[in-house]
Amino acid sequence: MGNANKLGFWVLTALVVGNMVGSGIFMLPSSLSEAASPAGVISAWLVTGLGVLMTALVFGNLAIRKPNITGGPQIYAKELFKAGSHASTLSGFMSSWGYWIGNLAGNVAMITTFAGYLSTFFPILTSQADWFTIGGFTLKVGNGLTFLVCSLLLWGTHFIILRGMESAGKLNFIATAAKVAGFFIFILVGLFAFQKSNILPFMAVRMDEAGHTIGMMSQIKNAAVNTLWAFIGVESAVVFASRAKKQMDVKRATILGLFIALGIYIGISTLVMGMLDQNTLIHSDKPLIDAISSVLGPIAGKVLAGIGLISLFGSTIGWLMLSAEVPYQAAKQGLFIPAFKKENKKGLPLFSMIVSNGLGQLFIFSTVSKSISDAFGFVIVIATLAYLVPYFISSVYQLKLVVTGETYNGDRSRITDGLIALLSTIYSVWVIIAGTADIKTFTYGMILLASGILFYGPLLRRKKEVMVERKKALSA
Repeated sequence: MGNANKLGFWVLTALVVGNMVGSGIFMLPSSLSEAASPAGVISAWLVTGLGVLMTALVFGNLAIRKPNITGGPQIYAKELFKAGSHASTLSGFMSSWGYWIGNLAGNVAMITTFAGYLSTFFPILTSQADWFTIGGFTLKVGNGLTFLVCSLLLWGTHFIILRGMESAGKLNFIATAAKVAGFFIFILVGLFAFQKSNILPFMAVRMDEAGHTIGMMSQIKNAAVNTLWAFIGVESAVVFASRAKKQMDVKRATILGLFIALGIYIGISTLVMGMLDQNTLIHSDKPLIDAISSVLGPIAGKVLAGIGLISLFGSTIGWLMLSAEVPYQAAKQGLFIPAFKKENKKGLPLFSMIVSNGLGQLFIFSTVSKSISDAFGFVIVIATLAYLVPYFISSVYQLKLVVTGETYNGDRSRITDGLIALLSTIYSVWVIIAGTADIKTFTYGMILLASGILFYGPLLRRKKEVMVERKKALSA
């Protein structure tokens, strides 16, 4: 690959920021206010920022020390074991599976957020009127229409991508420009409209479903699972490490991109808390729109909603492309079901797209029985837990390099890297424990991750067939 086709520092940084700042910026202010008081929300951002910084440093360090291992953090799983062994293949498969599941749930978070902002123009999407009843289940008009809108967006975007990467890329570029413009407008308005009274009491009491008081540490823990969702995509530069002009740029872009995204998230989430009272914010399906409408009126809300729709549409294109690319690339490396290597005439992973979006459709069923904000909150917890598997494995792999001394050769940074990897590992475990504290979430998350075992058989059989064919070829 010529140097002209390589990615420089600023392009890599833009990839990190663009992939991190997606649906979370539009919906997280609502789910965070429900989970914690203003003090708990801000503390959760800082704790998560520090934890993700450790993980980002791990990604950047691995990109420098292991430049030949590319494709994303899930690929490091196979490196924990002997090359070509059953354990190496299984760990690579399960890590890729978890990363893929995270992408599928992420698609739904993006799509349900789109439906939430579309309700600004079509309020019927939030209607709680009964549509029809089947047995003991009653479908609300809003839920049913939201389901239809989400399904149309999913498959409409699917066919746009199939027309070609170039046209999809142009649409994504326009959406990114709209996103930047929308954030600038919102921050400008928020700075003048912020009211201190809306964030008081700063350390407000939160109650669980049983009516028990939730302490500040528990609030931070609950909010931390949601805030982590905002940083999914911090590994984007690592995914494109093979295309970087300099491997050091991968680490620098990852760190700078993280700080830029952290600034955007903390700034906007804090401004929203100062523009809306906490009760309104908690029950909002479109917090940014409600916030700016409360200051400038409904017309301003519709303008920002339009910008948000364009932004979310572009982000949906990117997420659908990524979710299909993960199993496709893993299959090419022998770590996923061989059928996922199938391409169409344009070189697009057609089989992977169909399966990925088909499974995404199953996630969208959550909108039938939940409000838009509830559906968003549900899927991001599942997605975040799925992403934590490859994040955790990357940290463990870095620890392995430190302990064995591989790639160091007396390098003084060995102790520092070991400390960073240890903190990243502890953080990943802490969030996994926090996210699975609820038995329902734990059950769903484990079912989704464990379901990968059902599909491991075909991969293992294919691997054995290849080995048999190679032996026959050698003996001949």
